[in-house]
Amino acid sequence: MEKDRLTAFTDGVIAVIITIMVLELKAPHGADLHALIEQWPSFLSYVLSFIYVGIYWNNHHHFFQLTPAVNGAILWANLHLLFWLSLVPFATSWVGENGFAAGPAAAYGAVLFLCAIAFFVMERVIVAAQGPDSPLQRAVGVDLKGKLSPFVYLSGIALAFYRPAISYALYALVAAIWLVPDRRVEAAVAGR
Repeated sequence: MEKDRLTAFTDGVIAVIITIMVLELKAPHGADLHALIEQWPSFLSYVLSFIYVGIYWNNHHHFFQLTPAVNGAILWANLHLLFWLSLVPFATSWVGENGFAAGPAAAYGAVLFLCAIAFFVMERVIVAAQGPDSPLQRAVGVDLKGKLSPFVYLSGIALAFYRPAISYALYALVAAIWLVPDRRVEAAVAGR
C-alpha cells in the first residue's frame, strides 16, 4: 500500500477529531463577560487538546516523511493510534464540563498516556519494517521525550485523585516539551 493513502486517511480522521472537539464547545448562556468566564474550563481543555492533536499530527507527518512504504503492521499500528486519539474529544468534553474534578483529570491523563503508548508502538513498528539501518531510528535516536512522557502521564493520573490541578500542569508540561519539534527528525526530513 502507498503511504499517501495512510497519511490522507490519518489527516481526515484528525480533522474530524478537531471538528468534534470544537463542536463540543458550548456558547455561554448569557451575553456578559461573566458568562464567558464561566466557560474557562471548557475552553482551556479544548486548547490543551487541540495542541496535543496538533503535536501528534505534526510528528506523524514527520515520521511518514521518513517512511518510504507501509505494510500491514504499520497500518494496524496507525489505526491503534487513531483509536486513542479519537477518544480525546470525549475526555476533553468531560474535563470541560467538570473543571478540576478528579475522575475527568485521571481519564484525560489515561487517554494521553494511551495515545503516547500507541505512538511509541507505531514508531517501533515503522523502525522494525525499515530494518536495522532505519532512517527513522537514526532520526529519533534514544527518543527521551517519547520514553519520559508516559511516566509523566502516569504521575498525572495518580495525582488527579489528590491534586487535579497538578495533573493538568503535568499534562501541559508534556505538551510544552513536545511543541518544539525534534531537531534530529527535522534535520532527517530536510536531508531526505
